[in-house]
Amino acid sequence: MFWKRFTVTMEVVISKLFPAGFFWQSAGSLCGLSSETLGFALCTGLGEASGVFFGHVLYQLYKAGGSFKSKDNSAEVFQTAAFLATGTICSGTSWQPVVNFLQSFGLSFIGVFVGTWIMCTYAFNFGLRMARNLYSENMKHVEEPTWLNSKSDFALSITIGGATAFFVGTDTSYLPDENFLIHLVGVYDDYSVFYGAFLAGCSTALGFAVAQTLFNISYPTGKCWID
Repeated sequence: MFWKRFTVTMEVVISKLFPAGFFWQSAGSLCGLSSETLGFALCTGLGEASGVFFGHVLYQLYKAGGSFKSKDNSAEVFQTAAFLATGTICSGTSWQPVVNFLQSFGLSFIGVFVGTWIMCTYAFNFGLRMARNLYSENMKHVEEPTWLNSKSDFALSITIGGATAFFVGTDTSYLPDENFLIHLVGVYDDYSVFYGAFLAGCSTALGFAVAQTLFNISYPTGKCWID
């Protein structure tokens, strides 16, 4: 069970976290809008949610050998994708306004990093809880909101918050001397759209992997959301 956590972690990284960052950055680069606008926030949020949705569906399709075994299996995959994408819309749309807000106070890089982690954790969790309320009546594979799944949803949200925090490292314009991630995932203006998106995907993948690894080694067997 313990080592299986790391296998599942890598599957989540490949199928959802890397596509999330990749699609967010791609949407932001291609939309042609200022990062200060609501349109930019919505465009990037929808882009990130699309990455999570299609990443999940395509990965599950790959695991199934190219076709789902039954309509119920297909429904489970698409409903789970919709559930996770709804949470992602909230955190993905929030990310740029949150970063802009925190940077406007002249916070240190680590201050923006931690603040983004906290605020996007709550944004993603809000999306998950909203999705449970909206979808559970008509989607049998989305469980209705309960106290038990509220704890697992929030634990997942914390790891997603980690991904959003590491994504702050892609911003090379804000306090670059304090940005401890700049040499790993920093995205510069002269980079191609594809390479910038690749680095962005790496940043969210790395952030989630770090946060989830801490959960994997600290939670008792059967108590972690990933079990």
